[in-house]
Amino acid sequence: MTDQAAEVGNWNLPNVLTGVRILLVPVLGYALLHEGGDSILWRCVATVVFAAAMATDKVDGDIARSRGLVTNFGKIADPIADKAMTGMAFVGLSIVGDVWWWVTIVVLVREWSVTLLRLSILRRVVVAAARSGKVKTVLQAVALTGLCLPLRQVHPPLHDAGVVLFYAYQAALAVAVAMTLWSGFEFFRDVWRQRATIRTT
Repeated sequence: MTDQAAEVGNWNLPNVLTGVRILLVPVLGYALLHEGGDSILWRCVATVVFAAAMATDKVDGDIARSRGLVTNFGKIADPIADKAMTGMAFVGLSIVGDVWWWVTIVVLVREWSVTLLRLSILRRVVVAAARSGKVKTVLQAVALTGLCLPLRQVHPPLHDAGVVLFYAYQAALAVAVAMTLWSGFEFFRDVWRQRATIRTT
């Protein structure tokens, strides 16, 4: 962790946005699970909450870097907030039957193992965010936002269109899962290479 990150105060806009994102996690869970996931209104609320949280994930990072507000707290809290929000979306959607549980388990194991390893080696090894990881994040955000919508709960004449969109977002989720696994492989490969380089120097 850099001296600059240690000198910047934790009370700043990026960290506030990160904190808000963490507070929205149980709100997302409640909205998704309300009435067993069949409430059109609450599914729309869940969609807005998740989309807003994903937007702040990018905004707070951009603000922190552009204004020199990167902090040690932010380095730790930001990925935790991100994984907690997407994790809640995956778990909630699995509970209501819109995402297979094995998909949720595979993704969560990958996400949290990478996050915990990244935080544990932060002082010794810096692994830059790969392009595949950024693509994975975008694909997950798009797929989960779409699946939060009440696509199968709407009534005719919108029901058929909703079902078509539901399976389209399922296809997007499949691509997101594939990219999630690939980016995880790239991360562990790069960590292994850097640690091997450190040992030989």
